[in-house]
Amino acid sequence: KFNFDLVLTEKMLNDETVHMAEGCEAVMLRGNCPGNRQNLEIYKNYGVKYVLTRTVGYNHIDLEAAKEFGLKVAYVPFYSPNAIAELALTLSLTLARHTQYTANNTHNGNFKIDDFMFSKEIRKSTVGIIGLGKIGFTAATIFKGVGANVIGYDVVEKDYLGDTCTQVDLETLLKESDIISMHMPYFKGSNDEFLNAEKIAQMKDGVIVMNTSRGELQNINDILDAVESGKIQGFAADVLANETKYFNKDLSGEAFDELQTRLN
Repeated sequence: KFNFDLVLTEKMLNDETVHMAEGCEAVMLRGNCPGNRQNLEIYKNYGVKYVLTRTVGYNHIDLEAAKEFGLKVAYVPFYSPNAIAELALTLSLTLARHTQYTANNTHNGNFKIDDFMFSKEIRKSTVGIIGLGKIGFTAATIFKGVGANVIGYDVVEKDYLGDTCTQVDLETLLKESDIISMHMPYFKGSNDEFLNAEKIAQMKDGVIVMNTSRGELQNINDILDAVESGKIQGFAADVLANETKYFNKDLSGEAFDELQTRLN
């Protein structure tokens, strides 16, 4: 229809497969396809003119290098806020109601009831949303729909929140939230490891935290320490700072301790 010749591949464009771009005028990346200086220079030498990413975030692309090499870069401003917001709700329920623990017991034939199977209802909880863009506001709407008291923080004052969410400062959100969901963009060199020991110390004891934004926003060591101490009741994320090492790979044979060491 648009007179494009498409080359489709199941492989990710990375340091090992960058040669597949030879002969193409444009490449389309995912978040786990590194658009580093080395690869961008190879694209340029291959005659590539456009670097497209099917993601909202674009921190995996070296924009300065792209500009230097004359490559035009484009991204997706937003897509399916509901998908990410619903995942945040799912993760919060999984952690709050200990469903994985119960499922594991059931799978192993253990039907005993213990204190760990009881939980606080979300409708009696304060949910803090960090980042009130399209995804964050959608998450706020969903949590409001199940009866939560929803508060939110954003560096920009929002005028469309209505009675869905009360915008507060970050200190208030950290102090008052029973559940915290991160939906903020990542800006390299600006908010790296935003979720760290200093901010965790300001949170309630037994808080539940989810990060469905960017792995670079979290200090995984500080988070693991807080989970082990009980400061954080549960943490869930679908992102890692170094996730290209793990994405789309079967690591089920790896020992957990070894994997945890590698994450660190």
